[in-house]
Amino acid sequence: MIHLKTKREIELMREAGQILAACHKEIAKMIQPGITSLEIDSFAEDFIKKNGATPEQKGYKGYKYATCASINDEICHGFPRKKPLMNGDIVTIDMVVNLGGALADSAWSYGVGEISPKASKLLDVTKTAMYKGIEQAVIGNRLGDIGHAIQSYTEGEGFSVVRDFIGHGIGPTMHEEPQVLHYGLPNKGLRLKEGMVFTIEPMVNVGKWQTTMDKNGWTARTIDGSLSAQYEHTLAITQDGPLILTDQDA
Repeated sequence: MIHLKTKREIELMREAGQILAACHKEIAKMIQPGITSLEIDSFAEDFIKKNGATPEQKGYKGYKYATCASINDEICHGFPRKKPLMNGDIVTIDMVVNLGGALADSAWSYGVGEISPKASKLLDVTKTAMYKGIEQAVIGNRLGDIGHAIQSYTEGEGFSVVRDFIGHGIGPTMHEEPQVLHYGLPNKGLRLKEGMVFTIEPMVNVGKWQTTMDKNGWTARTIDGSLSAQYEHTLAITQDGPLILTDQDA
């Protein structure tokens, strides 16, 4: 069951998204060698609460943190930790903001200090892949058009797209239908309608796309130890095209 959102619901989710986007912009200023992802997590939780919202991830299925902080070969759901970030690392900060029941979800990857040319290209390709997927999020297109745009571009640049973790509908709850694959065939899958709200969040690896899970039951890593990055926006399908609810430039 897919719940189509009203314009009012979308506007409330956009307000949550603006808080989330503002938090990411502040985090970008903090990223440097020596800071810990636990310090970033603490900042994010305080920032969200000071803006009248709550971090939706904290407490979800027992999760203890306001953010996920995935470093280097960690694909997603990394735990914030006390170990300082080092020059050359890449870190993805993922969070969900709840503003009075309206949710918004966004992840962003950051380079720490001076990163390698390969890591820099990974970040650029992953971000571009997300936006290529968003371009396909228009009324009448199908979910497969989104996945195909992401996969064909990413693989054309020599990287791989993770299959095991995907985008999702979002609204009153964090994970709703539809499931949004970041790979696939054009003109296949569910047709997009006005009022759909979901995330597009490709996870892209330098090496193989397959994943392995840490013993903590949360953190996914690349199977070959290669670097991974992720960018994610929450967006709504509207008559005027995709409306990015977590836009950092809004």
